[in-house]
Amino acid sequence: MKNLGAMMKQAQQMQAKMAEMQEKLSDLEVSGSSGGGMVRVTLSGKNEARKVKIDPSLMNAEETEVLEDLLIAAFNDAKTKVEAEMAEKMSELTGGLKLPPGMQLPF
Repeated sequence: MKNLGAMMKQAQQMQAKMAEMQEKLSDLEVSGSSGGGMVRVTLSGKNEARKVKIDPSLMNAEETEVLEDLLIAAFNDAKTKVEAEMAEKMSELTGGLKLPPGMQLPF
């Protein structure tokens, strides 16, 4: 039963670290860009949009599709960077513990 108590204590410590990490992630800001930096999207660690910057030269009514595509690409770039940052933080938290494919923390 000693091992069970130790495991429970470790689980509680990990849960506290997870809560702390999630709080830090909400303060994290990551930017993605497209079009050579002409469009920039900044997301929080929780994938909430914080900022969008668009180069004025892209403000052409005849080329709205280009701007739309660049916005999507910048958002996806930022999202990929947020996910990489989260994976790195999770790896630090779990001590490099590999989770089965498709399983993510927090559960």
